[in-house]
Amino acid sequence: MSEATGGESHDEAHPGGLGTRLNWLRAAVLGANDGIVSTAGIVVGVAGATDSRPALLTAGLAGLLAGSMSMAAGEYVSVSTQRDSERAALAVEKRELKEQPEAELDELTRMLADRGLSEEVAREAAVQLTDRDALRAHARVELGIDPDELTNPWHAASASFLAFTVGALLPLLAIVLPPASVRLYVTVLSVLTALALTGWWSARLGAAAAGPAVLRNMCGGALAMAVTYAAGSALDAAGV
Repeated sequence: MSEATGGESHDEAHPGGLGTRLNWLRAAVLGANDGIVSTAGIVVGVAGATDSRPALLTAGLAGLLAGSMSMAAGEYVSVSTQRDSERAALAVEKRELKEQPEAELDELTRMLADRGLSEEVAREAAVQLTDRDALRAHARVELGIDPDELTNPWHAASASFLAFTVGALLPLLAIVLPPASVRLYVTVLSVLTALALTGWWSARLGAAAAGPAVLRNMCGGALAMAVTYAAGSALDAAGV
């Protein structure tokens, strides 16, 4: 029984579940950040060569779609490989439990003892866990895998697609909606503000200092826009 000071009961988040949620949230923030920077680089680069709204819209949409699809495809392939590895590891563990149950029980006992339990308590815990569900016990303790929550490549792909798209929409709208005379300034200001926010939030998720993260994010985005704008201006000056 767990009680808070003063007798009031409280519930604590499961560490594994919390870690998973934080990883997903961190990936979403970084995906949005990628969408902001890459799309801003494209539209600002085109803005250096032309002030045509249709050209800016076309370039921005192309960058948004290409980037979001690339992110989704890459995440799908990566997570599919991870899921295949998890399934293979579970299959090996299942076979070992069938072929050499005593050796696996001894192994589980050692791993629990390595975590600070006495030999007697570790043995008793290993026996109880094995009687309840041997594969799940070994998967969690030995492999760090929850058999009921294997990584889902479709979830990862859709999350990456959505995060990148949300981030990319900001510079795209900022470059096409304002009047031509101020659209570049609006875009740069909007992008730097958004990068400051994503830098701050990513640092907070990682329990790191916000200042350096914000500065790195803003400097990276500013450099990307400066380089692409210079390239677009050079091409325009060359009559390309």
